[in-house]
Amino acid sequence: MSTRSPGAGLTEIEIIQNPALGAYLLWLYGLSFQREREIPSSVLLSFLVLPLLLHKPTVRLISSTYLRSGLALFAAKYAEAREDLLAVQARTAALRSLTLQSLGVGATTRLLTIDYAAGTVRANQLDSDLSAPRLPERLKSLPSAAEKLGHWFAISGPYQVATTLRVEF
Repeated sequence: MSTRSPGAGLTEIEIIQNPALGAYLLWLYGLSFQREREIPSSVLLSFLVLPLLLHKPTVRLISSTYLRSGLALFAAKYAEAREDLLAVQARTAALRSLTLQSLGVGATTRLLTIDYAAGTVRANQLDSDLSAPRLPERLKSLPSAAEKLGHWFAISGPYQVATTLRVEF
């Protein structure tokens, strides 16, 4: 029996960029999206969530932007660091595999339901007796940032999100 702590020997990237955390963040994003629109999110929008949340400077900007300020103000703040805004497309491509794996974990664990024909991802309601996982201090801002993205994406719509963030699907 090993006495190593969980995560021992893993790099910081392996700890943060893993499909289980990704599934959890996509689930929180989806719940927030559905609270706003009462419909599931587009699968395409799901591919933007992790590239935005797993980039420390971007999470700081999301966290420092009020929910009611919206995606446009976030993008305006983000545009001050123009290279970061332009890098969203590249990060989306780089994290495509992680997003797919996270969607798979979410579907397998029943956090998410993927409707392939409609191209949507529904975040499922869970039993009320389940509690949120305890995240390390450095990751505590991720759940609220995921919920903000869900709200912002829902009120903006896919075309506006893509235009504002300067990404192509």
